[in-house]
Amino acid sequence: FGGRAILYLAAFKTTQRRWQRMIQIENLYAGYAGKTVLKGIHLEFRPGELLAVLGPNGCGKSTLLRTVNGLLPKASGKIRIDDIPIEDLRIKEIARKMTYLPQVRAVPNITAGKLVLHGRFPHLAYPRRYRSEDYEIVHQALCMVGAEELSDCPLNELSGGQQQKIYLAMALAQDTATIFMDEPTTYLDVGCQLEVMELGRRLADEGKSIVMVLHELCLALRYAHRIALICQGKICQIGTPQELYQSHVLEQVMRVSLGCVETEQGIRYYYK
Repeated sequence: FGGRAILYLAAFKTTQRRWQRMIQIENLYAGYAGKTVLKGIHLEFRPGELLAVLGPNGCGKSTLLRTVNGLLPKASGKIRIDDIPIEDLRIKEIARKMTYLPQVRAVPNITAGKLVLHGRFPHLAYPRRYRSEDYEIVHQALCMVGAEELSDCPLNELSGGQQQKIYLAMALAQDTATIFMDEPTTYLDVGCQLEVMELGRRLADEGKSIVMVLHELCLALRYAHRIALICQGKICQIGTPQELYQSHVLEQVMRVSLGCVETEQGIRYYYK
């Protein structure tokens, strides 16, 4: 996405006053099909922070994101948005406060630009009539992910990586204080993966709360402000990348061996 993302981030600063919000989770139990997946989760998503959620397959990472967004019912515990219990908010109100980009998505038979416009739905009154500001925000979002030339292309004719960029643009167009992304680097080549992480970090630096479920540990260690490591439905450790690396708990849970090296650009982590 390159330097264009930096330029277009300025256009989103006008909404920064709405971004200073926090989502808090207390003693959360949740799951699906009668199975308890999350067991006593305590966590908060802070403005101005990129939080990486890590853990083995099946540990509850995606369940956590879906429950916080109200897509799965919680069994017990509390989820508060700006100190308001989530059950006291209407679906549209939740959609104005947080965006959820799932790992698996349908590919509708529409153009890329029309899909990105869907991100504006929570901000529209019925009947949905797009305003000039909605089209401008969509254009900015497409430019931020480097996909403005794809606006008129049928979504189902794009590559997996191009589709990922369009869905990311839709998430940005929703213009919420918090963005949850489940495996946002899927289908992307290495260069685009780095650009997604850099964009996430810049959005956090502008005041948003960015939450990413990731499997690529080195990306998480490089770009996240904090990491929440989940194992068997519980948070086994949360802290800065350096804290998790030094504790070796990340290596134990994920069954990998990690190393790090100091560079002019900061610490870089690698698999041994």
